[in-house]
Amino acid sequence: MMGDDAAGSLLAQKIQQNPLEQWEVLDGGSAPENCLYLIREIAPEQVLVVDAADMDLAPGEIRLIGIEKIEDPFLITTHTLPLSYLIQSLREFVPKVDLIGIQPRVVAFGYPISTEVAQAVERVYGSLQRDEIALEEHL
Repeated sequence: MMGDDAAGSLLAQKIQQNPLEQWEVLDGGSAPENCLYLIREIAPEQVLVVDAADMDLAPGEIRLIGIEKIEDPFLITTHTLPLSYLIQSLREFVPKVDLIGIQPRVVAFGYPISTEVAQAVERVYGSLQRDEIALEEHL
């Protein structure tokens, strides 16, 4: 319903439809912090958060976002709480937490997901399928 903001949810749907052996998926939607208790129950060694993030890049660009950038006020997402809260909370009980940002083209009510972001989701899925997080340089 919010265009490219559905990048993470689209990836979650793809993994649910075509499961990956090493990955379990939770769709956090617009309030991923609501999944914290489920993640705590699962007790994973690693959590990978995938989200649309305005990084001032071309639409569909993918970056592994470093912890120092997560607290940057210029990293814009549409969640109810900042991603820094989610990442810090996860790091209290998960040894490895990473954030992949996908640059949106448009985040607005009623818009479909763009071709660029849909293709980026496919690239992230392919990387996970190969059991690698092969991304462009870190942001």
